[in-house]
Amino acid sequence: MHVLVVSQYFWPENFRINDLVRSLTDRGHQVTVLTGIPNYPEGRFFTGYGLWRNVRQKYFGAEVVRVPLFPRGKGDGISLLLNYFSFAFFSSILSPFLIKGTFDLIFVCQLSPVTVGLPAILLKKLLKAPIVFWILDLWPESLSASGAVSDKRILAFMDKVVRFIYRNSDKIVVSSRGFIDSVKAKGVSSDRLEYFPNWYEPEYDSQQPAKSADYVEKIILPNGFRLMFAGNIGASQDFEIILSAAEILKKNTDIHWVILGDGRRFEWLKEQVYSRDLSTCIHLLGRYPPQAMPGFFASADAMLVTLTRNPVFSLTIPGKIQSYMACGKPIIAALDGEGYRLIVDSGAGLASPSEDTFALVESVLTIYKMPKEKRIEMGESGRMYCEANFNREILMDRFEGWLDEIA
Repeated sequence: MHVLVVSQYFWPENFRINDLVRSLTDRGHQVTVLTGIPNYPEGRFFTGYGLWRNVRQKYFGAEVVRVPLFPRGKGDGISLLLNYFSFAFFSSILSPFLIKGTFDLIFVCQLSPVTVGLPAILLKKLLKAPIVFWILDLWPESLSASGAVSDKRILAFMDKVVRFIYRNSDKIVVSSRGFIDSVKAKGVSSDRLEYFPNWYEPEYDSQQPAKSADYVEKIILPNGFRLMFAGNIGASQDFEIILSAAEILKKNTDIHWVILGDGRRFEWLKEQVYSRDLSTCIHLLGRYPPQAMPGFFASADAMLVTLTRNPVFSLTIPGKIQSYMACGKPIIAALDGEGYRLIVDSGAGLASPSEDTFALVESVLTIYKMPKEKRIEMGESGRMYCEANFNREILMDRFEGWLDEIA
């Protein structure tokens, strides 16, 4: 099968669409990827890339075709707007000339923005190929939830755009069961809708030997109880609660908050750590390549995930949770809804409501004081649940079946 993948984000940016494309090529499918110039999360073009540099590449046998876009910059409203719509615009204008051949199916990966579906619809008409649309971020709800857009007229317009894209998609798959009601409310029938969650990458499996220990060996990690956060450092991740909890617990010099990642609030976070005199307990290690993460996770005593309180965020499950579970470490979570239920149902750790600092402190102290054997047992519960529900090969078998059916 020849599959055209349309995704604004792709390798060397770190998203699960990379893994999905590699899985398709490993299974013998021919894959072409239409994407933009990599610039996430730094907000500037990656080294070696530009408007006319590396616009055609190979990724594990897949052909990668890049179109121009405006980099996201500091992630403010205007920069994001230009970033989002420039990809949709240039993809629509250039893809008819760049994408040649016969395709059995178009697969759209929709993180943000939903406008990634517009060039796909144009290509659907030109290539006469059906569309499978994968929703990982709920629009337009996430626009208002993140504070990026508050104008009701803009939100109403984007709602119409979303309905248009859904209407022109042959199959819609969602990464969270919490999205289903919202998608149905926009006119999608049950027979066109499927649940397709994030999976864990095999390298995170605690049963596999760590291949990234060399990265960790070069970093001096604090001695003591290491509570580790990995991922984007943005407004949605609610670092306010982490800072507040760290202030309460900083007299316990054995508890360390290890932060891996980068994002639009990294400089703000660094300043907050300095101004609140938390540098002895909060350790900002910066961003590392994906292959380094298993080694870091193996060195942690517990993993941390937080989200701000918002009805939209309660519908989603942060992708990092599956990776945390797979590494066999207990999880401490401060979030609502689907993510909260996943932690509780799996027995993978302790979950408390979003923005409840004292509940988070209590969870940290509970796992800190917990016997090591009990922490291992909790981590193993999460790993087994993850293997049963988020195994990549099982999910890819299901996904491949949908592709065959639609194509």
